[in-house]
Formats: sequence, structure tokens, C-alpha cells
Amino acid sequence: MAALTKFELTAYAAVALPLAAAALPVHVQMPKFYSALGLDLAVIGAVLLGVRLLDAVSDPLLGALADRIPPRYGGHKVMIAGAVPALAAGLWLLFNPPASMTLLVPWLVAALVLAYLGLSAASIGHLALGSALSRDYVERTRITATRGVAALAGVLCAAAIPELLVRQQGAADGLATFALGYAPVLVFAAGVTLLAGPSPVARAPARAVSLSALMLPLRNARFRRLAAVFLVNGMAAAVPATLLLFFAADVLQRADLTPLFLILYFAAGAAGMPLWVRLADRAGKVRAWLVAMVLAVAAFVWTWFLGAGDAAAFAAVCVLSGIAFGADLALPASLLADLIDDDEDDRGRPDGAYFGLWHLLEKLALALAAGVALPMLQWLGYQPGSAAGSGSALSLVYALLPCAIKLAAAAMLALTLTDTRHTAMSLKGVVK
Repeated sequence: MAALTKFELTAYAAVALPLAAAALPVHVQMPKFYSALGLDLAVIGAVLLGVRLLDAVSDPLLGALADRIPPRYGGHKVMIAGAVPALAAGLWLLFNPPASMTLLVPWLVAALVLAYLGLSAASIGHLALGSALSRDYVERTRITATRGVAALAGVLCAAAIPELLVRQQGAADGLATFALGYAPVLVFAAGVTLLAGPSPVARAPARAVSLSALMLPLRNARFRRLAAVFLVNGMAAAVPATLLLFFAADVLQRADLTPLFLILYFAAGAAGMPLWVRLADRAGKVRAWLVAMVLAVAAFVWTWFLGAGDAAAFAAVCVLSGIAFGADLALPASLLADLIDDDEDDRGRPDGAYFGLWHLLEKLALALAAGVALPMLQWLGYQPGSAAGSGSALSLVYALLPCAIKLAAAAMLALTLTDTRHTAMSLKGVVK
């Protein structure tokens, strides 16, 4: 099977940039934006929780729907195309609220539902499309790695551009400008993926949407094991992300350098992606992912010893752990694409059903990390805004908790998963 060209890989990955860029303004900028308009934080939190609960139902259904769209009508690409207007409109509405306080809460609910559904549908469709682009073991990792680089670029843009606009124009005008400029970028990137990007290597009849289709991934024992590792590993990555602002301000006492730390981390992740692609080819994806987990722990555990003025040392930790993070973006989704082969038949591949649940697990990992780390900090007596040196409660939760969770994920990976080089278009299977 011919490998995808660099142009084809880039075209496929294009839409991942704006999809990743949509998340930060919604999660980081939106609560502060609406609190400045007069909404209580408790109300904003309740709205976010309520809308997020819809994901438990909507993501699996969107995944099953992605498999239902006939290939002759565009298959997974139609899911992406249909989601683009919803996401663009939802983001614009979110940062262009009405002046009436009476309408503010229903406006926020409607805008979030529209934005979340659009983002979920586009992301699930894009993940499922990538899974179906190749049957080759190594090629699948190239696909997921390229998508990961584009997503990291989107995160960096979302971290810098809204903040710059807010400083220049104020919160209201700056975020409205970002939402307005986001729409054409999203449409252009989606157009590149849909029109210039590659299509699945095989076209099969659409699969029916049913309870059986929704539950199909859960009947696959290999998926259950991979999903458990993915969830636990995701929690390990999400704990530092949740607490970074606190750690930078109260331990390092350099809150002003937080953007730099993020840039170093994500840039290192993108730079390390080719390393994990090559290692996965030589040693297998499971072994490569295991090496990355060990590297992440070995690099990040040193944050336990850091205190005020140790910004340079923390920057080095960001680079090393960022390199390891690149494997989290490149390898798990590639492993998932391999095991979906288990359920491929004359009705096609159930990529959407699998990635619908996969996308839900990503969100669940973020929720669980916040649900564990924040109460633990409160229980240990940490007060935001108070200086906290090395060995403090904040250092304990920020540095050691994710390392412990990551080691648990590594043990699960080593004990429960095998790396199988079997594809629908291969003449042999090699189990490592």
C-alpha cells in the first residue's frame, strides 16, 4: 500500500488546528468573560456542568451517526462539514451576548450547546476519518502524529491570540474579534481537509445506528483494556494542566511566565513526534508508549523539588515532559485504529462508534483530574494566593500525584496490552 504523501497528511490534519484552538477560549476565557457581565460563578459552573452532562449521551450517538452516513454521500467528511457551521456559530454567539441580563443565561446555554455539539461532531468525524485512511501499521502512526502536530499548533494559537486581542481591545471586543476571525479560518481549514485531503482506502455500506452499534466497542476486550489505560494516562496529564496557574504563581512565583511554559511544553511535544513515530515502527507502539510514560515520570517528578526562582529548571521540565507528551498524541489513537480492525466486516469499519466513546473518555479524564486534584488540595489546607515552597501541599498534588497516576497507567499498559501488527490489507500478523 502506498504511503500518504506529505501533502495528503497535511491536508487531512488541517482542520485539527482550528478544532484544537476552539477549546481554550471556551474553557479558559468564557467563565471570566461572563462573570464580568454579571453572572455568578456558581451559575456559570452549573451551566457548564449541565451542558457537559450532555456529552455522555451525545458523543456515542455522534460516533454511531458518523458510521451511518453512506460513503457515497461523503461518510465521515459529511460529519465534519455539517459540524463546521454549528461550531463557528456557537463560538460567535458565545462571545457576542445580548445586553439583557434576563436573556444572558439562556443565551449562554444555547451557545455552549451549539459550540460543544459542533466541536464534538467535527472532532469525532475527523478522528474516524483518520482511522480509515490506511490499513498500514506504521502509516497509522504517521497520520495520528501529523494530526497531533496540527492540534498543538492550534493550542498555541489559542493561547496567544485571544490574550493578545484582549490586551489590545479589552475582554468584550477582543474575544468578539477572535470569534469573528475564527469562522473563516475554520471554514478554510475544513475545506482543505474535505476537498484536498485523502479518502478512506475502502468504501463499504453504512452501518445502522442501534443500541448494538453503540455498545459494539465495549464488547471488544482489547478496546476495554486500551480505554482503561487511555483514561488513567489522560488523568495523569490533566492534573498538571488543571493546577499549572496555581503552581506558577504560588510555588515558582512567576505567573508572568505561564505562557512561556505552555509554549515550551507544546512545542517540545510537536518536535518529539517524529521520534515516537520511528520508535513505534522499530519497537512497537505499546513499547514506545511505555517508554514515553517512563520518560514523563522521570522528567516531571523533579517539580517536587522546585521553589521560588526555579523558573529555568521548570522550563527544562516542560521541554522534557513535553517531548514525552508527543507520544500521547501520536500513539493511543493509532493503537485504537489497529484494534478497530477486529470489528471490520462487510458492513465496513465502526470507526465512528469507537471514536465517539474515545472522545468521551478524553473529557472524562479532564473531569476526573479536576474532581480529584482540587478537593485534595483543599483537604491538605492549600489556599490559592499563598506562597507555597517545595514540598508543600501544592507541590505534592501538582508533582507527585500525576507521577503516581502515570506509573499506574504504565503498569496497566505493560500488563494488559500487546502490540499487534495485523491489518486488513496485510499478508501476515506479527504479535510483539
